[in-house]
Amino acid sequence: MKKTYQKILTFTLILSLITSTILLVKQDDSMAYSGKFNMTYLYGNNSETYLKNIESTNDSLSMVSPSYFDINPDGTLNLVNVDTNFIKTLNKKGIKVMPFLSNHWDREVGRAALRNRQVLAEQIVQAIEKYNLDGINVDIENVTAEDKDEFTDLVKLLKEKLPKGKEVSVAVAANPNGYTAGWHGSYDYEKLAQYSDYLIIMAYDESYNGSPSGPVASYSFVEKSIKYLLNKGISPKKIVLGMPFYGRYWNDSDPQIQGNALQQTAAENLANKYNAKVIFDKEKKSPMIKFTITEDGPQSTIAGSKLTPGNYTVWFENNDSIKAKLELVNKYNLKGAGSWKLGQENTDLWNYYSLWLNNKYFKDIENHWAEEDIIYSIKQGWMKGISDNQFSPDGQLTRAQVATVLVRAMNLQNHEIESKDEFIDVNTNHWAYKEIQIAKDKGLVSGFEDNTFAPDKAITREEMATLISRVIESNRIDIDTTNTYMDYKDVKSDRWSYDDIMKMTSLGILKGVGDNKFNPTNKMTRAEMSALMNRLDNTISGL
Repeated sequence: MKKTYQKILTFTLILSLITSTILLVKQDDSMAYSGKFNMTYLYGNNSETYLKNIESTNDSLSMVSPSYFDINPDGTLNLVNVDTNFIKTLNKKGIKVMPFLSNHWDREVGRAALRNRQVLAEQIVQAIEKYNLDGINVDIENVTAEDKDEFTDLVKLLKEKLPKGKEVSVAVAANPNGYTAGWHGSYDYEKLAQYSDYLIIMAYDESYNGSPSGPVASYSFVEKSIKYLLNKGISPKKIVLGMPFYGRYWNDSDPQIQGNALQQTAAENLANKYNAKVIFDKEKKSPMIKFTITEDGPQSTIAGSKLTPGNYTVWFENNDSIKAKLELVNKYNLKGAGSWKLGQENTDLWNYYSLWLNNKYFKDIENHWAEEDIIYSIKQGWMKGISDNQFSPDGQLTRAQVATVLVRAMNLQNHEIESKDEFIDVNTNHWAYKEIQIAKDKGLVSGFEDNTFAPDKAITREEMATLISRVIESNRIDIDTTNTYMDYKDVKSDRWSYDDIMKMTSLGILKGVGDNKFNPTNKMTRAEMSALMNRLDNTISGL
């Protein structure tokens, strides 16, 4: 097959021609997801592993926070394994890199840092400039209320000293009960929000090592932690909800196993190994399992530690619990979400994460034959739902929807209409009046002999073939179908759409439906469009 084309027609354009909703430009490798803010912490691995884990997130991340900034006992900065190639790679992907400054729960080291804050702030600024970092996440924990003013002043100093465009964020303790003593008291939440770009609530460890068994982050615990900050007058746009990708396990026979941490994937493996039913607590919106390990039964280890015999209770996170927490991000219109830490989660989560984070909960696509195609098309920005919780995969596309997308895809919204001719069935009150007129003026769409457009009429497969073919021709793309003739039973050579169907078949944009038929008059559904777009991702880019 001979294929000649001009660069003026991009892959994004062809995709847009068959999209039934508002067009967003297809992302490339240099663009991270452009919805709500999404960050994650990187800890305990090397750059190669980090990159592999980042790839699994399906372009969902806005920022990563690696463990590059530790603190020496004298309160000075200790740079740890800063990888310039890693930083450059993420910059190319459009992902910000903001290391977190940590005392790793060592109170004396944290206090030394606060006493030495003038020098420490200067060292941090120099490191950010040297390595072309995007800012810093201050994560000093386990200091107390008597250190509150020095803590606040460190954050203020960093914001004052850093160049414009560099960000300062602060990881703060979840405080649903409003504690003012202990390590919770070290955070002056209002002033920290004032001096930083945003706060990251560490909304986890509701249950911890040494506590009775329970969720790491129940729904009410997380919601109360959010409301605590909002009730202090902190803008929701300055709040990022930090969530756990881990769980904890308890053995009722071993005092040394009372809330030890484990990865989400490890919890799932234990459930499978011991045939433990996952119970989702509807009130806490958290999953848990129970199982028993015997002396002569299957044995297991977690992070190198053997699980001793006994009855186990494990609370952890899964897709349902993470989804519930992300609903809170949208309920309170927060800046976004964060997670501790990348690599502990089941990577299947990333098929949905950015959708849930951006308030898209399409229950009607679950287990649909085109589910993967639909998710892919939404994440690429090619399609949107008809509401916050419905995609309508089997819904039909109308001619008005297609005209609107064509105009937006080709950036013609501001086109000045030269022709005053109007379709008699599209008046100025129609939601797509302007777009239909522009599309008509540019020759992208045409009406019927009686000067009607039938804007709300569902578009058929052959009409779509003709529409795409018309735009391709307008962009001077020549497709030779000589060697790709298809002998469809229901598409004869004298049919008005015959040539266009052959062209689209040759491109692989449209295909037969079995039994050597094309079904030219069948209505196009939104699910079919998603599948076609996914197919186009492989077909058109290869021309």
